[in-house]
Amino acid sequence: MTQRSETPSRYRWVIVAAAAGMLAIAMGQLVNGLSAFFAPLEQEFGWGRGEIAFVNTAGLIGIALGGIVMGFVADRLNVRHVILVGAGATALGMIAASRASELWQLYAIFFVAGALGGGALFAPLFAVVGGWFRTGAGLAIGIASAGQAIGQGGIPFANAILIEALGWRGALLALGLFSLVVLVPLALLIRRPEPAPAATGQTAAEAAPPVPLPRLVVLMGAAVLCCCSLMSVPLMHLVPLIQGCGIPAPQAGSVVFVMMITAIFGRVAFGRLADMIGAVPAYLAASAWQTALVFLFTRIDDLSLFYIFAPIYGFGYAGVMTGVLTTVRSLTPADRRASATGIILAFGWAGHGLGGYLGGLFFDLTGTYDLTFAVAVGAGVVNLLLVTSLFLMVTRRRRPGLPPTAVPYPAE
Repeated sequence: MTQRSETPSRYRWVIVAAAAGMLAIAMGQLVNGLSAFFAPLEQEFGWGRGEIAFVNTAGLIGIALGGIVMGFVADRLNVRHVILVGAGATALGMIAASRASELWQLYAIFFVAGALGGGALFAPLFAVVGGWFRTGAGLAIGIASAGQAIGQGGIPFANAILIEALGWRGALLALGLFSLVVLVPLALLIRRPEPAPAATGQTAAEAAPPVPLPRLVVLMGAAVLCCCSLMSVPLMHLVPLIQGCGIPAPQAGSVVFVMMITAIFGRVAFGRLADMIGAVPAYLAASAWQTALVFLFTRIDDLSLFYIFAPIYGFGYAGVMTGVLTTVRSLTPADRRASATGIILAFGWAGHGLGGYLGGLFFDLTGTYDLTFAVAVGAGVVNLLLVTSLFLMVTRRRRPGLPPTAVPYPAE
């Protein structure tokens, strides 16, 4: 009995693969999958691009709010049931959107799909993945997070092909049916890990949280708000910045695609780094990387230089989300992890919306992207200060003699 409970189960890699696949399909649709639908919706209904863009914003608001609620639910009920709800809501949302004829209908559909779909998948899935790994959780979370990066690059590309073949309604319907067929079976693979052996007195002492959970949520929430405000600026505004240099839209879009491909490897690499040096230092390193480099986008005006620089930036920026997830995993108890992740990541989704909006506002006011990217650097500096303070808290309260990579909750 002891041997079985202490030996890592091979099923944990099934969990990682299922989570990566679900995040690729669901988050690829809900985070930026709408980008391919701007032109056809504009042509058919005459809606402005700002009005269409708010469909995506409604989905992100849904993910933020739904993640809080569904995180609490996942901590208390069967997590597979929660994830099944997320799978079904994501798929049915796309099917319902294919029948929409009014703008408010798309707002409502994407908000519900975000709340019950993305909100029920994102935080619970990462909490489950982290719980299956008593060691090496950083690499596992990095791989699952890379699935999301694949989806954010692949789903918009697939949508463009589907729209050309089937029209925008047919594309949404096909996407919804595909999601239903794939997400539901993957959700059925998800289950909680077997409980770990009872902790000894020494282990229980080591498991005492270095930062009280309410303080951690506030500190991490503020840090994530800032780092996601920064990262949303190049994600939303790099293409128009490149176009402002006289470079056509297809080439400008290809720069972002190359950056996102590199981000896949960055998410995995920083997950492995978290296993080696600790979650908080890895988060700090990724945050410093994107803060130091992001403004340099405004100093480039040559396409070949964009192709060189964007992957360099993308590799490090991608580690930020992995750093956030591994840090939450390492500093929260298993029975509160999904709810804590949901609350903290709600600040992240808010940061994405805030940074993208302010970036456009500052450009409208100044006619250049210099202020936009400078404010992004300022948000990154604040994030660095907050993460550094968190690192100092963890360092001061760690028991003497623990190795640098030790985490407060080594077993689930």
